[in-house]
Order: sequence, then structure tokens, then C-alpha cells
Amino acid sequence: MTETTVPPTAEPSPAPRPRHTARWVAGGVGAVVVVIGIVLALNVGTDPTATTRQSALLGKPAPSFHLPTLDGTPVSLTSLAGKAVIINFWNTWCIPCRQELPALKTFYAEHSDDPDFAMVGIVRDDTKSNVRPYVQAEAMHWIIAFDPDEKATLDFATRGQPETFAISPDGQIVGFQWGPSSVAGLEAMLARARGQR
Repeated sequence: MTETTVPPTAEPSPAPRPRHTARWVAGGVGAVVVVIGIVLALNVGTDPTATTRQSALLGKPAPSFHLPTLDGTPVSLTSLAGKAVIINFWNTWCIPCRQELPALKTFYAEHSDDPDFAMVGIVRDDTKSNVRPYVQAEAMHWIIAFDPDEKATLDFATRGQPETFAISPDGQIVGFQWGPSSVAGLEAMLARARGQR
């Protein structure tokens, strides 16, 4: 008889240990959710645009500027010394600038004859060929200046338009408005510029 040999059976290898991948993913997602929740909880009630509504220049000397105007006469901070000055950064294609224009016109009409007052519209990111017909059509009678190298725009730390600054007769920035101005807001800034608070 022939002997049959049965091959030895190999012992089964131990079953692989589960890697718990699902637990790690769930734990990671949970940690992210907790962090987001904490961040949101800390920011409830804060206005993300609050810093854009303020100017670091308030209470400081106004930056010096010397700019060409639409009528060809240069305007500078020095030429406006001794006056309460409203400076408005704007352009023709800016929708909020167009929205505030009636307020600027009403305000300027009220104060245009005041000997201690000046208003300057500094054009940002626009051209004379756009500005000249716009100013004529809208009967904007205050000083319109251009900032060709954007030095005034940078020195006043503007972030867009419209932005309006009030400067006292001694050259201090005493008022700031980010976004469209109202007549009441312009009157309040002029009062601060005149020291009437």
C-alpha cells in the first residue's frame, strides 16, 4: 500500500486588526467642527467691516498733497490751510458715489459761500475724459482734483470709494466717512472740523 501523505496544514494567519479608519475620520471631522464652532462663537456680534469704517488717520495731521485739478489750477493742503476742508474720494463709475452725489450737492450749496470752507473731490481710478462731462452734467461746482500717481489715495489709506475726510483749519483729520455720505453726516464732519463738535 502506498502511503498518502497529507501535506501539513498551515496554520491560518491571524485576522488583520481593524485600522479604525472610520473612527479617525470621524474624530478629525469632529475636531474641525469644534474649532469652527469656537471661532464663530468668539465672533458673534462683531462686524467684519468695522475696521473699514474707521480711519487710522483720525486725530493725526492730514497727509500733504499737491494735485492737478479739472480746471488746471493745482490744489494742495497748504493752499487750503486755515479752512475747514471736506475731502471726498470718488469716481464716475462708482454706484455708491452716484448715490451720495445729491447729498454732496446739497451740502456744498449750503456752504459754498462760507469763507472758512473748502470741498475737494479727489478722483480715483478714472480719466479726465470721463470726469469732465460727468462733472458738467451733474453741476458739481466744488474743486475736482486728480491723483495721477495715486499718492494721495495711498497717503490717506483709502480702501475704495467713496471715502470722505474732514480736515480742521490747522490740518488735523477730525472726521471720516466710509461709504456714501449723507447731508447730516457731512454737516457733523464740518462742525467737527470747525471745532464745534
